[in-house]
Amino acid sequence: MKRMLLSFLLICLMKFVSSQNSQDEDWIKENYRKKEVMISMRDGVKLFTSMYLPKDTTEKHPILFMRTPYSCAPYGEENWAELWNGHLRYYLREGYILVTQDVRGRWMSEGVFVDVRPFNPDKKTNKDTDEASDTYDAIDWMVKNLRQNNGKVGVTGISYPGFYSTMAALSGHPALKAVSPQAPVTDWFIGDDFHHNGAFFQMDGFAFYSSFGKPRPQPTTIAPTAFDYRTKDNYKFYLEAATLKNLGKLMGDSINFWKDLYEHPNYDDWWKARNVRNFVNNIPATTSTLVVGGLFDAEDCFGAWRTYEAIEQKSKNNNKIVMGPWYHGQWSSATNDGSSLGNVQFGASTSYWYQNNIEIPYFNYHLKGKGDISKLPEATIFFTGANEWKQFDKWPPADRQQKPIYLQLNGKLSWQKPTAKNSYSEYISDPSKPVPYTEDIHFERTREYMSDDQRFAGRRPDVLVFQTDLLTEDITLAGPIVADLVASISTTDADFVVKVIDVFPDKFSYDSVSTPGVPEGAGYLMDGYQMLVRGEIMRGKYRKSFETPVPFKPNSFEKLRFELPDVAHNFRRGHRIMIQIQSSWFPLADRNPQKFMNIYEANETDFQKSTIRIFHDAANASQILLPVIK
Repeated sequence: MKRMLLSFLLICLMKFVSSQNSQDEDWIKENYRKKEVMISMRDGVKLFTSMYLPKDTTEKHPILFMRTPYSCAPYGEENWAELWNGHLRYYLREGYILVTQDVRGRWMSEGVFVDVRPFNPDKKTNKDTDEASDTYDAIDWMVKNLRQNNGKVGVTGISYPGFYSTMAALSGHPALKAVSPQAPVTDWFIGDDFHHNGAFFQMDGFAFYSSFGKPRPQPTTIAPTAFDYRTKDNYKFYLEAATLKNLGKLMGDSINFWKDLYEHPNYDDWWKARNVRNFVNNIPATTSTLVVGGLFDAEDCFGAWRTYEAIEQKSKNNNKIVMGPWYHGQWSSATNDGSSLGNVQFGASTSYWYQNNIEIPYFNYHLKGKGDISKLPEATIFFTGANEWKQFDKWPPADRQQKPIYLQLNGKLSWQKPTAKNSYSEYISDPSKPVPYTEDIHFERTREYMSDDQRFAGRRPDVLVFQTDLLTEDITLAGPIVADLVASISTTDADFVVKVIDVFPDKFSYDSVSTPGVPEGAGYLMDGYQMLVRGEIMRGKYRKSFETPVPFKPNSFEKLRFELPDVAHNFRRGHRIMIQIQSSWFPLADRNPQKFMNIYEANETDFQKSTIRIFHDAANASQILLPVIK
């Protein structure tokens, strides 16, 4: 009977949503018209631009602008994007002019596309262009040519369009009042998408560039074909591919950025020119920024935190940050309300709350003079575990303490520094049997792995596990985590993966009063669940410098210190804190041959086992620095 009732309610909800979307579609098409234009840039290159213009002439309207490499589709003024199915319909109800643009060299725009095109702070002629200048020229055309615009422009975008949003903020156009870089691509070597601390994230990189990277010699509306993997098991595919050299052969010779990746194995000037954090000092004080991201974003979690941080440090503009319990782009979804990720429940419709209480009021205030968000705090952050939004006037919070928690003998984890002598934990890292990033068989990289149960990994002999006793009081973390390890390896290189985990008690369900915000009667069992709160990898040879890698001296003490992206999590009383350490995270990251060399040139014969020791004695104490707040 309960199942039948739930099915009936679901059908009713679907009918209601369908009816609402139909009403929105009818209203939008009655009150808007679509126009497509080619806007000329200062060097004569024309960019395809799609516009949805209000028919209302009784007032002037703000412009919300999005630049994308992913297409303005559908093309043709008679073909409408389904704006009524997403939260953009709210902007149309508010009377916005909505504009999207194919960036230079993509889809229907002219010119040559360059991935993460570097910012040029020293433009001298009209031939000196970048994404900031293209944004400037597009905005300038719109405010001069679109009838009934109010002279105020906002820019937003998620992921790669988030990168273009940050670049827009650098444009300095006086009409640009508000920019929201969301999950912005920021640094593709240190922490976003294709590298994490120098380790190559092959699965995302290959899946993306094998289609996205295909050359487009002429403007087109036709999408590139995807690569045929001939298997639905990504672990099997990448293990059999064996080396990055072999992946390069599968990719072929036509994809320029893939070749660039191989030609720049270290953090050289080529990479630094593509790190937008180096240029945010060019954001004028008159352009407000709202950085948005997800705590469980598998692609650009790093980018959101670090873009906000860089703007705070280098620009004098009004800058805010919002981070929710979301996967990549979930906060903009009209169908996923942000109440859960995988098995983990958050007890509220966090996406819808954000859309209606922060994003739309933010743009309304800056572009329409509507409402008052002067009280919007510096940082609005959702804390998992406690399942509640918190507001701060500074991030990380001013009262944060980097409190060390120490690895101990026999898998213990304690706030007390170890007293043992010559104490270590040891495992053998075998590249032929790398540790998987998830326990299931998958074709595409999952987004849920960011909060997955880690019991499958802890049962392997090549994964070290340390955990506290049952917590007697809540512990709240807010900010970046730092892994500070003392290790030795038997070879000249290895990777180190550190995972911070919330171990749920036995006999736990989301009925429990220990989980505020979750509706009573949810009945979702989480007995003993080991929730990944944050994990990160470090390629060992970069432990001293990303620019100049150095080999390990076999079987000698080595210090490794690296940062994990910020967390906002409450470990509840009765839970445990767990740390797992391993040397592969496959096939997320490519396998390290565990031999000091250019990994892009490694052959199958270069891969070797390594004995890894993590020390936890009085003289060589390995610790994790946790950002604890009260």
